[in-house]
Amino acid sequence: MILYGLKTCDTCRKALKALPEAVFVDVRAEGVPPEIRAAAVGRFGAALVNTRSTTWRGLDDSARSLPAETLIAEHPTVMKRPLIVAGEAMWLGWSKDIATDLEGRT
Repeated sequence: MILYGLKTCDTCRKALKALPEAVFVDVRAEGVPPEIRAAAVGRFGAALVNTRSTTWRGLDDSARSLPAETLIAEHPTVMKRPLIVAGEAMWLGWSKDIATDLEGRT
């Protein structure tokens, strides 16, 4: 299981604490691999972009109009997080429902 997020994100820290065996990838330092990014955009679409983030607020209109995959490739911190990947399965964000769904998968 791989958890894509930011090491400074409280939500990512909660998810990582609940999933101690998950491998953590800091998207600011390492980005999101193209194949994972494409699969996540295919699954979550525009919901993958965090329009409430500081990164989003700092973008100009031309950057905001980019397709989600390109936007996240150029500005990985605009991705909603955490993105949790286990094989072909993906989860976006961290909630009680996701925690329950992932229980026992690590």
